[in-house]
Amino acid sequence: SVCVCPLLDSEKFSCSICLDLLKDPVALPCGHSYCMRCIQSCWDGEDQRRIYSCPQCRQTFTPRPVLVKNTMLAELVEELKKTELQAPPDGCYAGPGDVACDVCTGRKLKALKSCLVCLVSYCQQHLQPHYESPAFENHKLVDPSKNLKDKLCSRHDEVMKIFCRTDQQCICYLCSMEEHKGHDTVSAAAERTERQKELEESRKTIQQKIRDRDKDLRVLQQEVAAINRLADGAVEQIRSQQKAVVSRAEELEEKLKQEIAELRRKDAELEQLSHTEDHTHFLHSYPSLSRLSGSTQLPCTDIRPLRRFQDVTAALTELRNKLQGVLSEDRTTISTLTKPDALLPQPEPRTRAEFLQYSCQMTVDTNTANSRLLLSEENRKVTRIWGKQRYSDYSVRFISYAQVLSRESLTGRCYWEVEWSGEQIVSIAAAYQDTYRIGDQSLFGYNEKSWAFECHNNNFQFIHDSEETPIQGPVSSRVGVYLDHRAGVLSFYSVSETMTLLHRVQTTFTQPLHAGLHVYFYGSTAEFCELK
Repeated sequence: SVCVCPLLDSEKFSCSICLDLLKDPVALPCGHSYCMRCIQSCWDGEDQRRIYSCPQCRQTFTPRPVLVKNTMLAELVEELKKTELQAPPDGCYAGPGDVACDVCTGRKLKALKSCLVCLVSYCQQHLQPHYESPAFENHKLVDPSKNLKDKLCSRHDEVMKIFCRTDQQCICYLCSMEEHKGHDTVSAAAERTERQKELEESRKTIQQKIRDRDKDLRVLQQEVAAINRLADGAVEQIRSQQKAVVSRAEELEEKLKQEIAELRRKDAELEQLSHTEDHTHFLHSYPSLSRLSGSTQLPCTDIRPLRRFQDVTAALTELRNKLQGVLSEDRTTISTLTKPDALLPQPEPRTRAEFLQYSCQMTVDTNTANSRLLLSEENRKVTRIWGKQRYSDYSVRFISYAQVLSRESLTGRCYWEVEWSGEQIVSIAAAYQDTYRIGDQSLFGYNEKSWAFECHNNNFQFIHDSEETPIQGPVSSRVGVYLDHRAGVLSFYSVSETMTLLHRVQTTFTQPLHAGLHVYFYGSTAEFCELK
């Protein structure tokens, strides 16, 4: 094996801008190194301000430093490339759970194949004789296996290539001539073929059950949503009644407090008068002090909390009975409600004024924004930046791509517009809230939960579930998106003096949608437009 110098670590000799090994390396006055082309491109964007900074430590330089190739650093990078070409990649070595090559000495490489004749596992290098030498022509190579000894007959130490259908077990050819003589035997490969057919049929049955259960799940989710809407309406009504009753009770409470204070003052005056010994004063004052003002009348119909909660209980009982009726409806009724005829799209608007009747004001959900997106314009605009924003660590935040979802949930008929700019690609999307957040499948359009319309400098492209469709049409920096959620229609328009349809999708949406934005390259922007 080749010994790689521990001082040559590829990560230490990588450009933090392109994340690749340094090409024509240059060192800045602050000490950080970059590819000459990368740092020049970065500074070209700062020419207007005439203040140039290091992308890592943010130290500024004025005037623009003159960049000179670092010869010593370039030689070290070339030496690193040579050692990496000679040494096997780390991913080639066997780790826990991998099948190791039985021939390798020292640190073992992963096995590429196992031989059922040799009962040995080989890496790519040690496997070559099996491909090149006629001596190994009849050897059977299979995917790497740790349990090669299990393929041998424990009695005869021969490979078990025969299946005994009588005893339902694998045997060797000597077994078929001795204790299994006269039994119904076939080759293991033939039995595998038959069992494979049974397996495929079993999978079809299971997959059909999955589809049936998915339909049941969607129906149940719709029923739960209906229950929640009815319950929310009942709670809102209760809150409204509570507010009105409490307000009237508070007014009455204030009047009662005033009357009690007046009665206590009157009682104190009468007590004082009862102790006077002046009969004339007593007889003169008593008539006026003894008169009482009208008492506050308690409204027998307004303040009755117990009765009101009884009313609420009765209303909820009625609601429960209605919901039980919904849940017990025959499936045929549900099927009738979801016939394709009921989902036919309504006539689409034609003019921009007609589209604006369904306009939605969009803002981004900051909890979903990737850390390389800078938000502005009251959270309507996103810009791809070099560094990372210090956003809170939320589970719904996009990790792998510079994407963000709207805060608004979209159902019914909706229309919004996106203004984009930049020299590269911007993606305008619609996606479910539970779309993926990490990995290759989290990219808008490359999964079953999102629909993406990519805007390039000179063309468009639509992507859904990894299927890409080139779009021909007038390139515009403003794209309008029209959604008829119930009808399953999603359309993209080029917005100018006239509305030009670029692409229309006809599908079935099973969840509310959110608008999405993805900015591919640094400096590019995308903004949800304010529509009036």
